[in-house]
Amino acid sequence: MKFDIKKNSLLFISIAILLFFSFFLYFFTLESYDYIESFSIHIRQLFGRFYLWLGLSCVLLLILLAFSSWGKHRLGKTSDKPQFSRLAWMSMLYSAGMGAGILLRAVQEPVFMMHNPPIKNNISTKTIALEYTFYQWGFTAWAFYAVFAIAMGYYLFVKSKKVLSSSAFSSIEDLINSKRSKNIIFGSIDILAILTTVFGLVAAIGLGTTQIEGGLNHLFNENFGLKGTILILLIISLLAFTSVFRGVNKGIKIISTWNIYITIGLLLFVFLQNDVLSIITQFCTSLYHYIIDFIPLSLAYGEYNPGEAFLTDWTYYYWAFWLAWAPFTGIFIARISKGRTIREVIIGVLLVPSMGTFFWFTTFGQSAFEIIESFEVYQGQFDNVFSSIFVFFENYPFQGFINTLIILLLISFLVTSLDSAIFVLSMFTDNGKQEPSKKHRILWSIILTVFSIAIILLGNAKADINVLIAMQKLLIITSLPFSLLMVLMIILFFRDYKKNLHTNYSK
Repeated sequence: MKFDIKKNSLLFISIAILLFFSFFLYFFTLESYDYIESFSIHIRQLFGRFYLWLGLSCVLLLILLAFSSWGKHRLGKTSDKPQFSRLAWMSMLYSAGMGAGILLRAVQEPVFMMHNPPIKNNISTKTIALEYTFYQWGFTAWAFYAVFAIAMGYYLFVKSKKVLSSSAFSSIEDLINSKRSKNIIFGSIDILAILTTVFGLVAAIGLGTTQIEGGLNHLFNENFGLKGTILILLIISLLAFTSVFRGVNKGIKIISTWNIYITIGLLLFVFLQNDVLSIITQFCTSLYHYIIDFIPLSLAYGEYNPGEAFLTDWTYYYWAFWLAWAPFTGIFIARISKGRTIREVIIGVLLVPSMGTFFWFTTFGQSAFEIIESFEVYQGQFDNVFSSIFVFFENYPFQGFINTLIILLLISFLVTSLDSAIFVLSMFTDNGKQEPSKKHRILWSIILTVFSIAIILLGNAKADINVLIAMQKLLIITSLPFSLLMVLMIILFFRDYKKNLHTNYSK
């Protein structure tokens, strides 16, 4: 497995930066942690409102685009047809874009919001809790993915550019006279996308493996500790490598479809054993308030301003996290969306997954609310983000089977997130090929596994430092330049699309 340094400079520079960062994180742990903590707070304070405006703008632009005449055009030539069925397509994009997070927060977040309502008005705290959960997991999150996916899909399949983040900025190449400057600028964009992807994925894997370990500890009443976490990670990495090695059709698609079937089955299991009418009523009520309050919620305006402390801990962090996942999720969605119309992509990415997520959180949230009401005193049974869903299923039949199924589903979701990221990173470093070589897939599988293990080991090196939390906060730092680039990308996309519309689609 040989790599030419000159031809694969993006790969080697990215690895060198990751090793350099790992060195400082390991040997200067406390200093690195304090710096990340302090810098991330400053960024959220200075640019938090910018994140809010960017999120709202992305949602509104997508709605306008979907209902405009532009929405009928395909990502590709007019003769191109979708490669995947709608079910397989939506399964893959949902598994890559959200996945394990809905299991992690299914119970804990609605319950937290109910006990700590961000705003106070004449609406019930249950409705406020679900409305805010919808807000933080809904249209805005998927809008970040969809904007990037549509822009990249246009440049990949209409303009025939390489699978690189810098391809979205190809129309300004002529403004840069020096070839060296051009290589530095566009190379920096691609390196930023790679690093953001790696850090975002490692943070998600760290959280996911911790939840799996928490579930196993809860099921077997035994602490499996660090060795158990690393073993879980190795199993996930091996499965992800097998999946991505087999490719999109044979690996990623099969596991993603399995994820959706099991998730729907789990949802129906909870839904049908509770007050169906109350869940549907709460869903409609919360959705109504979410939609009519969407703009003031998105801008934290007036009575919908929960305060800087809440915004800093929750909304700004979520927006930065979704932005951090946009490079690999957006490109992956673009890669599997060739031949679909822009309108279908927007509906499929923005609306359908959001509605499914809303119903998921309503079903689990409303059920948890009713369980809490049956307690004489609530003693924080659902407060732990890593074990809340396992505690929740103790109130249902077949809890052993269901909790085992959840652990398998968590593993499966992490596998699809990891294999999607490996595939996209391989496309980045294999000269932007849509079907990257297997040696790149092998290499990124190894790099991500080793880097993830290193971060988990580091997270256990010192009792007073949680490095996984630091990694999450690091995403807030790395997502800022990417969010600024996204503004430029949106402007260039609309300009280029309008300029070349008749030329590209008259062929």
